[in-house]
Amino acid sequence: MKTTVEVPATTKKANVKTKIIGLTGGIGSGKTTIANYIQSKGIPVYISDTEAKKVMEQPEIIAKINTTFNDDITTNNVLDRQKLANIVFNNPEKLKQLNAIVHPAVKIHFENWVKQNQNHPVIVKEAAILFESGSYKDCDVVISVITPLETRIERVVKRDSTTREKVLQRINNQLSDEQRIEKSDYIIKNESFEEAKKQTDQILNLL
Repeated sequence: MKTTVEVPATTKKANVKTKIIGLTGGIGSGKTTIANYIQSKGIPVYISDTEAKKVMEQPEIIAKINTTFNDDITTNNVLDRQKLANIVFNNPEKLKQLNAIVHPAVKIHFENWVKQNQNHPVIVKEAAILFESGSYKDCDVVISVITPLETRIERVVKRDSTTREKVLQRINNQLSDEQRIEKSDYIIKNESFEEAKKQTDQILNLL
């Protein structure tokens, strides 16, 4: 099993000055909290979900979504996210169509962000589906935030005012922690935020 301070097997990409760190974890793992902590240390962090929402507001992306899902997906040319979510939820084919529109645009957006921050020795890409989307390939090192299942469930139930059953359904639709550990260079065990911060600092010092 990988430890928090294990020297990564990943080799630096040739001719790349800025090291791109991938940060991921399952729902309720606290990866965004860790991302915010890293950002507070002056390291640029790209929050994929937030940036993807911005990309989806671009007129050309809205036009493509309209063409694919028909015009009633928008109101006054503003994307109705709830309506879109209802269409793609539990419909893999529709979700695939949406991802085919959004993911390439987000990839370009991220590449531009990297160029804007190329004066920093280390930058971070936070993404829930870092492995599933294939964007881990853009990273030199990957960190996964791992948290006990019951803690994750409690966090999300409280945060989203939802039910345990619905949270478990979302967790079961994601990679398991075991799969993330296997694919990652470093692991942050986020049972206590204070301990997680110490682990994060150790990893950043090695990078």
